[in-house]
Amino acid sequence: MPRPLVRSLAAAFALLLVAAAADAKTFAWKVSGKGGVVYLVGSVHLLSKDFYPLNPALEAAYKDADLLVEEVDLAEMLNPTAQFALLQRAMLPSSTPLEKVIAPATYALVTRRAADLGLPVEPFKMLKPWMVALMLVQAEWQKEGFDPELGLDKHFYDQAKTDGKATQGLETVDYQIGRLDDMPMDQQERLLSESLKDADAERANMSKLVEAWRGGDSAGVERIVLSELKTEPALYQRLLVERNRNWMPKIEALFSRPTHALVIVGAAHLVGPDGLLAMLKAKGYTVDQM
Repeated sequence: MPRPLVRSLAAAFALLLVAAAADAKTFAWKVSGKGGVVYLVGSVHLLSKDFYPLNPALEAAYKDADLLVEEVDLAEMLNPTAQFALLQRAMLPSSTPLEKVIAPATYALVTRRAADLGLPVEPFKMLKPWMVALMLVQAEWQKEGFDPELGLDKHFYDQAKTDGKATQGLETVDYQIGRLDDMPMDQQERLLSESLKDADAERANMSKLVEAWRGGDSAGVERIVLSELKTEPALYQRLLVERNRNWMPKIEALFSRPTHALVIVGAAHLVGPDGLLAMLKAKGYTVDQM
């Protein structure tokens, strides 16, 4: 499996959940409480050159922070051990290729979408449904000109490494993969089928989502994406809510630091009643959009 594909696991995973937050300005919040400050940013993990230079508020938050915290530490994602583990877990047994573990109608959607993207279907036959979903979603975004190398988390990770700032992850690569790989096959197929909706409609939504991220229309994005995810309660809990709850103690611990941290996670994790912003407000933190 090529390195760029493995490196963008987190990006493609997050694209299945992509959303945005707040009503104006940019997707950055200054969260204050318990004597500390944390900058919390909702990310779109694939962007294009059109989004750069970034809103000055995002760069200001980075400059004020001495620690970058993301969903996973990208250094771990690039580790050969993590890459090998991903490849192992993504593969189906040779005796049960993809067409044997999903419904004929779903498999037909896979072959059609692969053809639309100019991709051979053969490699997908060896992969579990969750991995097929990630690859096809990312390919769709890349076809429209978006690049994981230009995603917000990658941009600030590269900057942190250049500037000698510390980086860490809220969860391990193994845990993130497990959120997908440990799902029963029927849930994996639902995730796959959701990602294979009408291509024209998905492209239109893609454009709406990135503009919502740029403009801060959280209500609009929630209607487009989060409301759809909520129609699949098991996926919503597993891919979003449970992870948010796991992250909260780690984020709260950052407020005890004498200096400031910048936390960047997929923007879907910030919005809605189960989002990180709502959780922080409920615990008495002051949340101000930048």
